[in-house]
Amino acid sequence: MPRTPLPKASTASAPPAPASTAPVHHRVEPADLHAHLFRVTLTIREPAASQRVALPVWIPGSYLVREFSRHLQHLEARQGTRTSLAVNQLDKCSWQVECTPGKPLVLRYEVYANDNSVRAAWLDAQRGFFNGTSLCLKVEGQLDVAHSLELVAPKVTPAWSAATALTPARVDRQGFGLYTAANYTELVDCPVEMGTFWSGTFTARGVPHRFVVAGAPPSMDGARLLADTQKICETEIRFWHGNRKPPFGRYLFMLNAVDDGYGGLEHSNSTALICNRKDLPRVGEARPPEGYTTLRGLISHEYFHTWNVKRLRPAEFAQYQYDCENYTRLLWFFEGFTSYYDDLLLRRAGLIDNAGYLKLINKTINQVMQTPGRLVQSVAEASFDAWVKYYRQDENTPNATVSYYTKGALIAMCFDLTLRAEATQRKDSPTGATLDDVMRALWQRCKAGPMHESDFAAALEDAGGRPFSNELAQWVHGRGELPLQGLLEQHGVAVHQDPAQLAHRLGVRVSEAQGVHIKQVLRGGAAEAAGFAPGDEWLGVEPVPQGAAKRTAPLSGWRMSRLDDLTLYAGSARKVVALVSRDKRLLRLELAMPPALTTWRLAVKDATLMDRWLAPTP
Repeated sequence: MPRTPLPKASTASAPPAPASTAPVHHRVEPADLHAHLFRVTLTIREPAASQRVALPVWIPGSYLVREFSRHLQHLEARQGTRTSLAVNQLDKCSWQVECTPGKPLVLRYEVYANDNSVRAAWLDAQRGFFNGTSLCLKVEGQLDVAHSLELVAPKVTPAWSAATALTPARVDRQGFGLYTAANYTELVDCPVEMGTFWSGTFTARGVPHRFVVAGAPPSMDGARLLADTQKICETEIRFWHGNRKPPFGRYLFMLNAVDDGYGGLEHSNSTALICNRKDLPRVGEARPPEGYTTLRGLISHEYFHTWNVKRLRPAEFAQYQYDCENYTRLLWFFEGFTSYYDDLLLRRAGLIDNAGYLKLINKTINQVMQTPGRLVQSVAEASFDAWVKYYRQDENTPNATVSYYTKGALIAMCFDLTLRAEATQRKDSPTGATLDDVMRALWQRCKAGPMHESDFAAALEDAGGRPFSNELAQWVHGRGELPLQGLLEQHGVAVHQDPAQLAHRLGVRVSEAQGVHIKQVLRGGAAEAAGFAPGDEWLGVEPVPQGAAKRTAPLSGWRMSRLDDLTLYAGSARKVVALVSRDKRLLRLELAMPPALTTWRLAVKDATLMDRWLAPTP
């Protein structure tokens, strides 16, 4: 039986009067849960004669033009007793309404919400979530005036609650009602969670924190999640401010637990997170799932962003431009250095030990070392190209670019260990100058606001007692290798070389769900030399006989179901013929068996030296 479609807004009567006197007011209600539709009513108290409105094309913190306006529909405008005003679309994301200036203008529209990520909007019968950049039109000429948001509870789900970090003005016990924001940027910087979520609270350094979890399984150990998050928050507040309070009066974590997913997006006093349900801690289990360390690292990362990118931020982000790309060459600092500290602060919070911390660093190092693109693009270039490369990854991404997250984290570690080593040689103090000192100096130097690379260079020089222009040129703007091994060994870490996995030796990345499928072919590897291409299905292999056997033994092929079958069937052969399917054609590719390659394995060599590095500095 077909479901009754959502009725269009009536033209016979005006929408409900807003419960706010703010110059710009948004009213958001879940209109149709099964159709995934929010209904938004925007009231502009004093519009211009030719009033323009627009929906952002991107959301700060996620550097991709996402074209949120493609989900907006049924936009109509009214003013006073005039039932309908003409709405003229100017481009893909902006509209103009001719109206009487100074008299309240009401716009009404719907937004389709079916993106179950941290970046956009979602609505179904179990849960609602949205970022303001996906739902809230910005009013040209009034971005800096006070805004308000009215959250309307869906009548069909009376058990739902709402959570947001916006300032409550008049809300009920379930969180629905009126909220305020100082301006448009604050409005869209506070996402909203709706549903029957789990909720818990704690205090860190005198600041109330709330943690809500949508999709939590019955086995979730909420007490442990809160306790561990509290340790992370207290450690990071202490990192930036010592015993003083942080620059926000409350904080909200919003976690969406799903079957398969991972990610987060930072905001000024909240964060939206996604994790796998199986990674949550479980009641009665002393040893949490391995993925719980990853989740805690994500929590640490997004919380650190509260300082590093939301307040201390690239000068180019001093005022966001919501209708186009916002370019910066500093994501290696704001994402990479945050990635360095997210795991380091887990160690300082006592949530992992030295060996566990080295395991995380080890993974990052091998990820970077196995990316040919590290020799093609600098992290400064990768930062600028984030809009077209990092956020639009394809089969050639590992060959063309480098992650400013992972290599940026290693650059941060190199600066930290260099500062520490040189200070120890000068015998300045038991701890010496550290990257911690540089970060806190930047907070003061830039007044917790816009930052240039020159500010970082100056703070480094102040801390280290010398210019670091060579390191900046080589590590940040260059494409060479980082001096990781020497620096790690100076700080109590042993670097071992272990045999590499077969995929790394071949220079391929594969999926093995149903046979061996080539996802990526890495530059300079044996697979590229043989002629493999992304999309190939590797069906089988024929060892090529050598020497006397070559004259007597016929070729014998073997079917492959896993990549490791190659070594099983190749035996001692130095060459094989790979049987490949490409575009329904069968190809025979001559593959030279690759030489032995190695990957890094880190271990604790001198615990005392490591503790000096990993301990917090005053």
